[in-house]
Amino acid sequence: MSRPLRIAIGGVHIESSTFSPHLSTTDDFEVTRGAALLARYGWLAPTAPWAEDVEWIPLVHARALPGGAVTPAAYDAWAAEIVDGLTQAGPVDGVLLDIHGAMSVVGRDDAEGALVAAIRAAIGPEPYLSAAMDLHGNVSHDFFHGCDLLTCYRTAPHVDVWETRERAARNLVDALRRGERPHKALVHVPILLPGEMTSTRIEPAAGLYARVPEIEARDGVIDAAVWIGFAWADEPRCRGAVVATGTDAIATAEAARELGELFWAARDEFAFVAPTGTMDACLDEALVAVKDQARRPFFISDSGDNPGAGGADDVTFALGRLLARPEVADGSVRAVFASLVDPDAVAQVASLPIGSPVSVRVGGRIDTRAPGPLPIDGVLEAVAADPDGGTCVSVRTGGLSVFVTSRRMQYRELASYTRLGVDVAEVDLVVVKIGYLEPELYDAAGDWLLALTPGGVDQDLTRLPYERLARPVFPLDRDFTADLSVVTG
Repeated sequence: MSRPLRIAIGGVHIESSTFSPHLSTTDDFEVTRGAALLARYGWLAPTAPWAEDVEWIPLVHARALPGGAVTPAAYDAWAAEIVDGLTQAGPVDGVLLDIHGAMSVVGRDDAEGALVAAIRAAIGPEPYLSAAMDLHGNVSHDFFHGCDLLTCYRTAPHVDVWETRERAARNLVDALRRGERPHKALVHVPILLPGEMTSTRIEPAAGLYARVPEIEARDGVIDAAVWIGFAWADEPRCRGAVVATGTDAIATAEAARELGELFWAARDEFAFVAPTGTMDACLDEALVAVKDQARRPFFISDSGDNPGAGGADDVTFALGRLLARPEVADGSVRAVFASLVDPDAVAQVASLPIGSPVSVRVGGRIDTRAPGPLPIDGVLEAVAADPDGGTCVSVRTGGLSVFVTSRRMQYRELASYTRLGVDVAEVDLVVVKIGYLEPELYDAAGDWLLALTPGGVDQDLTRLPYERLARPVFPLDRDFTADLSVVTG
């Protein structure tokens, strides 16, 4: 009987806005090791048939909410632990890299490419390396050449995260059992768009991603993947990409070429997933709309400071515009603002009895753009412990509940609102720091607008100070011929 395959698992999972003043440190990461790391993967509990006779070796997995660039000390620590784990594990047949793909490290380029290079140096050229990624990640040439198999999510919002990780693992096991290193092909597509213009709920992304399983099903193709890329990092690697892997070189290259051309051909069709406007314009419409019960609760995305994409989570611009509305101030409109991170403000009020009057300044301490910290005078209406946000408070002023957290978080799940005593079905207006609405909010919304607010993940890319991005790239540049050449490996 042949020996079991030995496959190590690890990774660093974060997307980083280089336009956000927030810095991601080791304290921002949730870290799993040992049995807890292996317990994350459903195919091991119980073991799926394709995963039998495999010795799975846990390294370390560090995951953080999207934020600003990662400090070198944090990145170096995770990379060193992964490499040390591989060294201690002895010879392996393969490595499963569980990452996001849009990590930026202060002062460095292509963090994932550097991580793959470090892993290769540790394991040598023979073992296979398979990467599972977010479709908002980036695929540099170094990263592509360092991996043997690459795949990414096929939905946005991402409802196939665990399916993608299992696919990456299964493709790796299958390739190792075949004993043939896969062929692979890369096409860089010079498009850079925010995720809110590329949701797979609508065209053209819906149709583009629908072609992926069709092309993957062809003889000689193992996997096909389309990366939108990450718009909020000023690095040369940031752009769209298509990668195909397969057992037949010609079929693999053709798959990548076809998907790359489809992506480029659709460039003028991409549009925001919801109607957009300035914060004031969105409030104007929302305050009229909430008189219609069918349009309640009305959601407005404070998209420029979305912590789910890397925003600092404390820009007060949208809150300031909301507080200025008399309908909200006098309580005739019931509203929620979710949320601002401000551990100092939370510490000032969290120990007070519920119902206590409070006067506190919130936000504007990380991303200090106007209007900066805002005074909130009201009453403490709730305190809760949240698994993501730590200690969280709700301060009521007029008709508005302002959520303030001790850790950066995104209010994407209804349970987080419920912890602070809010049933969104009974609210007129919810302003939330998010881009496209995640599934629970999308289903709950009576209507929705995407406010083009300022912040580290500004949806209006023309307002961002790119200096190092490889140009030309659509839509920042329009009058050029795309190089859609196929790179093989």
